[in-house]
Amino acid sequence: MEFPLYITGFATVLLAILHLSLTFNVIFKRRSDKIVHGDNNDKTMMKRIRGHANASEQIPIALITMALAEWVLPGWWIAAIASLLVIGRIIHGVYFAQQGLPHQLRVFGMLFTLFAQIGSITTLTIGLIFS
Repeated sequence: MEFPLYITGFATVLLAILHLSLTFNVIFKRRSDKIVHGDNNDKTMMKRIRGHANASEQIPIALITMALAEWVLPGWWIAAIASLLVIGRIIHGVYFAQQGLPHQLRVFGMLFTLFAQIGSITTLTIGLIFS
């Protein structure tokens, strides 16, 4: 049996692994610094929490629109969209997981993410109009 959303499925696996790594990054900081709730006014903790939260906010809707786009109008561009999304989220996640990295990583990570979302939404819209 062939999986109809192969590209989105593969992107989902990669992004789930990224999300888990961001989760563990927060957990390990909480354990090492004995932070039970919130960020304890610790800038590193706050950055890790926001990186995880941003991934939690952005990844689901991006994957939903990409899956629907792949279902309605499959094509090579879905792989390009998935690549942009995965690379963007990795770049963004690395910036939030590590201290001392250039702010441009965050900017480029979000730009890639937004371009991927725009690509998915556009593809889905075209697929719905012309199907």
